[in-house]
Amino acid sequence: MHPRATAFAERARQEYEFDPDVEEFPEGTKTAADAADAVGCDVGQIASSLVFDVDGSLVVSVTSGANRVSESALGDAFDAPSEFVSMADADRIRDEVGWSIGGVPPFCHEQSVPTVLDETLLEYETVWAAAGTPEAVFPIDPAELQTYADAEPVAITD
Repeated sequence: MHPRATAFAERARQEYEFDPDVEEFPEGTKTAADAADAVGCDVGQIASSLVFDVDGSLVVSVTSGANRVSESALGDAFDAPSEFVSMADADRIRDEVGWSIGGVPPFCHEQSVPTVLDETLLEYETVWAAAGTPEAVFPIDPAELQTYADAEPVAITD
């Protein structure tokens, strides 16, 4: 297993007593469609962790692969005008969250980051999320994901 995926799995076990069943796909799972094809699930079951800058603070949005984040709705969730909401800088994500774009897991970040959960993910029994690299994912019950990520379920999509 890739060292970053191993680091995620170890941290999940230590912090949450959760043993993720990490699966790696050499062809990559960079997009939600790629991930869904690789694991054999609906694209809506892909829980993409996207990091945004919301009025100067980082926020993680765990969003269904079938949906697109509405920057306006995300701003509303944090009482920030949409013009102050944008995708975060890759270097800042790596420095502050501890993971690189494409492999950001929904929890086990370097520092506490406010997290919101696309409420449509709660419709599924199982969702798949990144496990530290663009090639590694793991299945999880969305309610369990919500708990570990300390995420607020909100309507944040277009």
